[in-house]
Amino acid sequence: MFLLLGTASPGVGTWILAGAALLVGGTAVAAAFRPFRFRITADGLDLRVAGLDRLVPWSEIEAVVLFQPTPGAGASTSPLPSLMLVPAAGSTIGTASGRRGSAAGLRGLIVLDLADVRQSPDETAAALARFGGDRFTDARQDEEGLASPCFDIALRGYEKRQVDDLIGRGEEALATDLPTRRSAVRAEVEAARGDLPIALRGYDMTQVDAYLKRLSAELGKDSTGSD
Repeated sequence: MFLLLGTASPGVGTWILAGAALLVGGTAVAAAFRPFRFRITADGLDLRVAGLDRLVPWSEIEAVVLFQPTPGAGASTSPLPSLMLVPAAGSTIGTASGRRGSAAGLRGLIVLDLADVRQSPDETAAALARFGGDRFTDARQDEEGLASPCFDIALRGYEKRQVDDLIGRGEEALATDLPTRRSAVRAEVEAARGDLPIALRGYDMTQVDAYLKRLSAELGKDSTGSD
């Protein structure tokens, strides 16, 4: 099986690679185009994304999650799903540069938005399920709580890592049944609203403020969903 992913036009080298894979009955699911590379194989994920440029073996991956990001404020359509890697113990995935997020009660590195690939989300999910086995979670239909947001980048926006870390703590608290934990993180979210550090290029402030308001409201509910 050979599944071609990517939005750029393939070069000669790519077609050679594709032909070679077909000739030897290769099992790779591949995207070999710059500026990113994303191949799903029996050995792991071969990546040039999110600060990673190597084959990441399955042994380094605790979980791989396909999830539906929350649309930005004013968006007319929902974004395509995103892919998140959760590093296994001892893996260096967690030190890579890139956007962090939470989904399905897990926290990890968001490596890919499926808007960047040609294949459909269902085709990508099928390949991940085939090669990733029980490491793969398809969280696209998970409607509990809040999905990880997809913020626009703006001049003079909120500093991205600070926002990612705050939202990650909030989403982790939502995944627990500990009222004291939820209450403590809600207080942290409320204190941060409107007082996050500003970066030259950061997350759109209006979108972040709206999401934090929703996150605070969710944290204020008890485990039955009541306020």
